[in-house]
Amino acid sequence: MVKAPDLGLLEALLDSWDRNNTILLNLLHALPEGGMDARPMEGSPSVAFTFSHLHQTRLFWLSHTAPEFARSLSSLFHEEGAERLPERDPRRIEEALKHSARAVGEAVKDRLHSGQPMKGGHASYDHPLLLLQHMLWHEGYHFGQIKLALKAMGYVMSEEEEEKVVWGVWRQETW
Repeated sequence: MVKAPDLGLLEALLDSWDRNNTILLNLLHALPEGGMDARPMEGSPSVAFTFSHLHQTRLFWLSHTAPEFARSLSSLFHEEGAERLPERDPRRIEEALKHSARAVGEAVKDRLHSGQPMKGGHASYDHPLLLLQHMLWHEGYHFGQIKLALKAMGYVMSEEEEEKVVWGVWRQETW
């Protein structure tokens, strides 16, 4: 059984999860023309694939460890012949990421409050917060991949824009 959470700490962690999702959505909104097709290098997944993959990963782990929270989510990938194609519509990606972020947060909160483990037949986390940490680590990695893909296509976010859409979401500065 999981020990009862420190509610202040839990709220801060869930807030960091929400901020992480906000940054992903800000990056999605900042994509330049053709940005969905950008790749960090030839043979790498496209930006569209990566955003779809982020949602799919949330869906996958929830379906294995807290399936009741995954039921309202659906994949952003669709089959076309033998190909697995990602969603390309930024509005649909945004909605899916909002829903899956909410579902992950609710699952973690539920498991912490109920003391239930995050376990399934094929996957488990020793503590519900480890799912959140896994998602943050995974999404930070792919955020960097998306930024690298955009740089490879010749788009570099200005320092001012990056401060507004990324770093300013985490902290405030006064000079």
